[in-house]
Amino acid sequence: MKEDASVTLTKETLRMLDNLRETMKAKSLDEVIRTLIETEAQRVVTEARGLDRARVGPFTEEDRGEDRD
Repeated sequence: MKEDASVTLTKETLRMLDNLRETMKAKSLDEVIRTLIETEAQRVVTEARGLDRARVGPFTEEDRGEDRD
């Protein structure tokens, strides 16, 4: 379902979005905003997954932690 909404922006924010639209060659400000949201969401997920990347090594049998006798 697609609905339109109004958002209040300062003139400076609108200018920044419009400049970004031109740089990105986007068709609309909506496209710019959606791209920014998707990019930021992906960055957050990637950052969250990589928090312990330097400290965590591959799984080994010794990591299993159970008695296999």
